Amino acid sequence: MNQFKNRFNLPATRREFLTAGGRGIGLLACCHYAPSFLTGAALSDAPASEKDRTIFVLIQMAGGNDGLNTLIPFEDDRYYRLRPRLALKKTEVVRVADNLGFHPACRQMAGLFNDGRLGIIQNVGYPNPNRSHFRSSEIWETAADSDEYLSSGWLGRYLDNNCPTAKEDSDPLGVHTGGETPQSFFSEKPHNLFGLRHLNRRRESGGSQELLDNLAQASPQNENAEFISHTLMNNLVSERRVQKIVRNYRSQSEYPSTRLANSLRGVAAMIATGLETRAYFVSQTGYDTHANQLPVQNRLLGDLSGALSAFQTDLTAHGLENQVLTMTFSEFGRRPAENNRGGTDHGTSAPLFVMGSKLKNNLLGTPPDLDVGKGKDLTYSTDFRQVYATILENWLGCSREPIIGRRFQPLTFV
Repeated sequence: MNQFKNRFNLPATRREFLTAGGRGIGLLACCHYAPSFLTGAALSDAPASEKDRTIFVLIQMAGGNDGLNTLIPFEDDRYYRLRPRLALKKTEVVRVADNLGFHPACRQMAGLFNDGRLGIIQNVGYPNPNRSHFRSSEIWETAADSDEYLSSGWLGRYLDNNCPTAKEDSDPLGVHTGGETPQSFFSEKPHNLFGLRHLNRRRESGGSQELLDNLAQASPQNENAEFISHTLMNNLVSERRVQKIVRNYRSQSEYPSTRLANSLRGVAAMIATGLETRAYFVSQTGYDTHANQLPVQNRLLGDLSGALSAFQTDLTAHGLENQVLTMTFSEFGRRPAENNRGGTDHGTSAPLFVMGSKLKNNLLGTPPDLDVGKGKDLTYSTDFRQVYATILENWLGCSREPIIGRRFQPLTFV
């Protein structure tokens, strides 16, 4: 068993298992081989999710998206003074309000906005902002203050407070794409989470089959090792099941050939299949545009816009548009003044976007004040935890205070 454990880097103790299960390898704590230290939680009699439940999809724009060149104040002369090379021309902007327009790569997002299916929340941030990618991402994913360190994520606390703990053969309550569990899903209780590294590619069967064979032949020597081996097997079987769902899915819209679009197509497949999953997390990387920003951001925003449009069209065609709310976030915006490398440096606030058919207001918040000097930052006007509070209370149907910790006033977009 020691060779087996070392080869697959399995946790050796209960503490290691609990840590790994929530933060690393995405283990599914959902089978009847669970040892006594998990049995009480696993046999929770909390009700299962309803089939007409609301579903939340979170899209990370990793790297720090430049908000001023995403949602452009094209009538503000200060924008052009701050960005003599990076500013987009008025004739390029896709106008959605008298003095506000989308980046030209976001034409499909502008169409969703005009149809009332995409909401803009302007100038979102938090007090005493941190400009470290790691720390600011941690703040956003845990809903912490800038001087507060939390071990659980905001969606993980939602699961802790409102969803059943892991049960045998239950669908995952949270699904993420990528190899590591996002911090948003970190929790205090064991929950059935699932991470799929290659959502839309047929996996090479050799590695998975070899692991399954080793798991089947292993002879665990204690309760914990037996639980871990059976849980890993369950995880691999679940991954094959999800891969089959995705491969067999017939989408009702044409998705672009991008990684983000492929991920959202997979999410649509799992939603359409009727999984009891309440939250999905997908990530798009590359937004750290210190140099050569114009072509890089043009590509990334074009990918985002096309993926969002295809996803919402697909959900609508399957009659699922009323069940799903999608939101974007990025760890910070960029500085309002351009740098000397054709890019922008780490900043503070930026707009975020929500998408769905149940939006009430689709333009909220006040625009950023551009009366700032070079090397200075924007001052946020909407705290991101107000957005979370709105989603928790008005969409997921639960109390915000046990999850967010303080009384952040909800907004009115849903």
